[in-house]
Amino acid sequence: MASPLSSLTDSFTSLMFGKVETSRLPVRTSTGQAQAVYLPTAAPGLGDSGVIIGREVYSGKGYVYDPFQLYGQQLPAPHWLVLGESGNGKSALEKTYVLRQLRFRDRQVVVLDAQGEDGVGEWNLIANALGIRSIRLDPMAARDGGVKLNPLDPAITTTGQLSLLRTIIEVAMGRGLEERAGFALKAAHAHVRATVTDRQPILGDIIDTLRKPDMSSVESLGVATEDVQSWGLDVALVLDRLVDGDLRGMFDGPTSIGIDLDAPLIVFDLSHIDRNSIAMPILMAIVGVWLEHTWIRPDRRKRIFLVEEAWHIINSPFVAQLFQRLLKFGRRLGLSFVAVVHHLSDVVDGAAAREASAILKMASTRTIYMQKADEARATGRVLGLPRWAVEIIPTLSPGIAVWDVNGNVQVVKHIITEAERPLVYTDRAMTEEAVAERVRAERQLEAEPGV
Repeated sequence: MASPLSSLTDSFTSLMFGKVETSRLPVRTSTGQAQAVYLPTAAPGLGDSGVIIGREVYSGKGYVYDPFQLYGQQLPAPHWLVLGESGNGKSALEKTYVLRQLRFRDRQVVVLDAQGEDGVGEWNLIANALGIRSIRLDPMAARDGGVKLNPLDPAITTTGQLSLLRTIIEVAMGRGLEERAGFALKAAHAHVRATVTDRQPILGDIIDTLRKPDMSSVESLGVATEDVQSWGLDVALVLDRLVDGDLRGMFDGPTSIGIDLDAPLIVFDLSHIDRNSIAMPILMAIVGVWLEHTWIRPDRRKRIFLVEEAWHIINSPFVAQLFQRLLKFGRRLGLSFVAVVHHLSDVVDGAAAREASAILKMASTRTIYMQKADEARATGRVLGLPRWAVEIIPTLSPGIAVWDVNGNVQVVKHIITEAERPLVYTDRAMTEEAVAERVRAERQLEAEPGV
């Protein structure tokens, strides 16, 4: 029973301000009618055709993505850029994405695997699980009969061979090729193609011709043989590195027999090459052009070209120009290029800023994992991300990323199945206990409401 003081207070309050509480009859409704009260909190998805990535964080609905299904409708280009600090899930996303794409019969994937430990690349487990042998590019192994890729392979067009030779030289020299040196290279290449007909021409033939030019190949232009020899000397010295230097064995002979270009997954293991040396962009240029002329065909297959440590491509003006052509050409033939980069500043502030910008514009899909606040702001400016996305990037947990698919921006939790887990976590430096702890943390995160 209310006290006299409380009753007096309520009466005075009602007199001065009106009745404090109102009485309403209960409302009976259906969930279909009541849903209008709860406004949508997430953008619409990308449809239900493609591979499952995980689930959208705010709505909890499944997130499905496939560049081949979206191309021409929601995507102007099928190419994809993946960014983020190490240890936040980029590698796991790439591997599960490839495994899930390969469930479609008309898919084929090439991976340039630039990371690894214990003598093998990161993708070795997946290749073995699919019964595929990685193509290991290793100078030491190549000298003992290992894999070779010939820049002068007859499968590559004459123009492609000359363009590749120029790129190799320009990457190694760190500058463009001068006109006279370019002429000497062109003359040597033409002479080798005309005279070596009983076997595959090799780099050694080009070097020999540069050192001792054939008079017939230059006399029609009124140029002395001694001049051409002088112009081509630096070119010969650069190419000599691929024949007798630290890169010998991989590119100084006919292309190895037995490389299965029809396999669903082709892995080039580059883990034995120093990532910070000039050898890596040279390797990527040779592999990229060789694949352009031998792998991409108008056969209605959908192809994915995934490059780890892709800053070696985007940060070199000469290699980037080759890949720009590959991307433009491959887009018409069903090629999706996936570039994996740790920091966008690695490329946009480098020597190839113009070429990097062109390649980034071709990537209509961008996935950004956790980055530090200053890096996230820089990334947001370059990619044109909305402010809310930039603000949450530094707070993202491992396995969660911001996805920008041609302006459709969502936060997505990547989900890994139990069958995929042993193939995805390939860091052998982690103990079994550490792996188990990471799995427990992921499961706990999945169980949290609203995540």
